[in-house]
Amino acid sequence: MVYKITKGIKISVKTNYNGADYRNNRLYHTFSYVISIENKSSDTVKLTDRFWKIYDSLNSTEIVSGEGVVGQTPVLKPNDTYVYSSGCFLESNVGAMKGFYTMINTDTYQQFKVIIPTFQLTTLALLN
Repeated sequence: MVYKITKGIKISVKTNYNGADYRNNRLYHTFSYVISIENKSSDTVKLTDRFWKIYDSLNSTEIVSGEGVVGQTPVLKPNDTYVYSSGCFLESNVGAMKGFYTMINTDTYQQFKVIIPTFQLTTLALLN
């Protein structure tokens, strides 16, 4: 598990390799990840947007951005934790992801970025 704290918001990431699968007649390696967002600050914040860079050693870097996460824009009061899971498909068995969340302080309406630390996506065979 990797984690990073930005402005009192702790992002923790745990990954899992789920095996190979075919999509559109191409072999892909499937990965899932669980992200925990902990508000360790004294402010109430709302996650509004996400930005991801997905690196695949056999492919170009993919950029993914949009509103919220998994269809939600969670509000976290001090000491709240929000956990969600998602996944990605890579052509290679080696990759990585990193990015940031855009959040807003619900009292001051100030926007800020919270860093998602770089995490590795690697098949089990390479981990041994």
